[in-house]
Amino acid sequence: MCDDSQYREEIIQKYETELSPNIPCYRVELAKGEPSLRAAISQLVETDEYLQAKKQAVITVTGTEGLRFLAFDGEKPEQEKFFGYLQWTREALRQFPFSIVLWVTFQMEPNLSKKTPDFWAWRKGVFRFISHHKKALPSQDVAFLPEFFPERWSEVDEDDSHFLPVADLQELIADIERKKGEKDASLVTLYGNLGNIFARRVERGECENYQEEAEKAIGYYQKAIALQQELGVEEELATHLNNLAELYRALGRYSEAEPLYKQAIEIDKIALPQNHPSLATDLNNLALLYKSQGRYSEAEPLYKQAIEIDKIALPSNHPSLATDLNNLAGLYEFQGRYSEAEPLYKQAIEIDKIALPSNHPSLATDLNNLAGLYEFQGRYSEAEPLYKQAIEIDKIALPSNHPSLATDLNNLAGLYEFQGRYSEAEPLYKQAIEIDKIALPSNHPSLATHLNNLAGLYESQGKYSEAEPLYKQAIEIVKIALPSNHPSLATNLNNLAELYRALERYSEAEPLYKQAIEIVKIALPSNHPSLATHLNNLAGLYESQGKYSEAEPLYKQAIEIVKISLPSNHPSLATNLNNLAGLYKSQGKYSEAEPLYKQAIEIDKIALPSNHPSLATDLNNFAELYRAQGRYSEAEPLYKQAIEIDKIALPSNHPSLATDLNNLAGLYE
Repeated sequence: MCDDSQYREEIIQKYETELSPNIPCYRVELAKGEPSLRAAISQLVETDEYLQAKKQAVITVTGTEGLRFLAFDGEKPEQEKFFGYLQWTREALRQFPFSIVLWVTFQMEPNLSKKTPDFWAWRKGVFRFISHHKKALPSQDVAFLPEFFPERWSEVDEDDSHFLPVADLQELIADIERKKGEKDASLVTLYGNLGNIFARRVERGECENYQEEAEKAIGYYQKAIALQQELGVEEELATHLNNLAELYRALGRYSEAEPLYKQAIEIDKIALPQNHPSLATDLNNLALLYKSQGRYSEAEPLYKQAIEIDKIALPSNHPSLATDLNNLAGLYEFQGRYSEAEPLYKQAIEIDKIALPSNHPSLATDLNNLAGLYEFQGRYSEAEPLYKQAIEIDKIALPSNHPSLATDLNNLAGLYEFQGRYSEAEPLYKQAIEIDKIALPSNHPSLATHLNNLAGLYESQGKYSEAEPLYKQAIEIVKIALPSNHPSLATNLNNLAELYRALERYSEAEPLYKQAIEIVKIALPSNHPSLATHLNNLAGLYESQGKYSEAEPLYKQAIEIVKISLPSNHPSLATNLNNLAGLYKSQGKYSEAEPLYKQAIEIDKIALPSNHPSLATDLNNFAELYRAQGRYSEAEPLYKQAIEIDKIALPSNHPSLATDLNNLAGLYE
């Protein structure tokens, strides 16, 4: 038994490979119209001389997963036909002295024993292969159907938690469209619910094809919205608009999401009280879109308005308020406003500790958020226990192969990698990948992210031959799973380009950098910080090649973007200034480099803790400039200050500390 066609195929291939040297293996698929097991095997035997000789063989039978569960137009359901044939098959099958492997779905299991007792008694064994991907829908997901079609649900057996094949529900709706017409008002709810089902399957990783099922969800949401607008049905319209917009946002289709969010807000402003929680949700959704686009000044007032609404509408310790606070804190963190973000994260944790069970996944999310803030600030000793606590919560609250646990492990691995604790990071990255391979479709974007992270670890260690195939695999996944101009694809291309740059494979790196820039220009606003990052990277490639005249305008363009899009003391601005200063230093333009290095140091002194590794990098860079000019007495205290910072911030064997010591030693030579 197995509900996942891809997983089932892997199993079949495995046992066929092991058997085939000694025992011939055959396959047969049941006919949908007349799904008779005996007839299918008989037809196979008639066409094969080896089988006619009644020699040893294994016959694998598939096709049951495509048999309808429900009746349409008065016709008997295909599954019922199959069970009827199967009950009277046992004696007929005695003429075939072969091992028969019959694959069925979990939804069919209860009926096999109830409706085919003779055949069931004849079985030699039952093997259940459980995958996270499901072709059958949970009963709770289709709980709305009995009220629409009580006559069809009178004899439905819901003993199994996944009892309704997805294809049956789609055909059920098609049947209503044929009989009642495509303008029947009941279809609004059916379309919306089926859209929700596909969207949830995509979100949970329960689908077999990420992009295909996302498009199905979009199609059903669009049908629901169009029919509501045509019939003037206002109920749930804002919800359907929000749901479709959320899916567009997740797919990077921002321009399509925005007008839907705004339309939902306008509807709810008219239909609901001014402090209704649903309106807060609408505002949060639009704010998140603006944050994704780098439109921070537009996102902030929406987040704040959502918080004010929920403070009035909900109890002071309601989990929704914790979510609101987390959202605003995330915006502040991204802007480098760390002192404003921290108390909001902490407040969210306190609310969820009161409102939720001690091992609730939302609390793990809260802890992860605060840990991430501490990690970015270089407060590693404070971040680590929070990451570990989040892992322990999700291990208790969730299945062992849940994608959220993969995210938790990935977060802790990232912290270890940044600290140079590579041997501790690697098994966590690998464990996260293994979880995703089990829990998610093979082309899910989360798997691409985790492959990228492991590749980055290998690249940091100089294990380039191990990093490259992982980067390439991540790119292929994203190309299949997401739109061609999704920002995630730009990130993946950029990562591979960075590897090629490190290997001095410049001709291979350049087109990847350029492709990433073009994607970001299409997908994001012209002043998005991500564009600055990609321009910086291409400039760095040109600098590595000595193409200084091509690098300089890109560095300057990146600085201008960051000045517009982020606060004046954001660490990203310090990074950009450092890069341009480094270019000037390489050209011997010391007088132009010096004020940029000083400005970068001043920014990081304001933005980051006094012992943050980035500040050590700034000081090292500035010291290197003085050393290049022979200003040794000015360089020495900067080198020493950098060493002291990294001794506090990083493990004693971290590569950055070795670099600091090498630099100072070089000064003394």
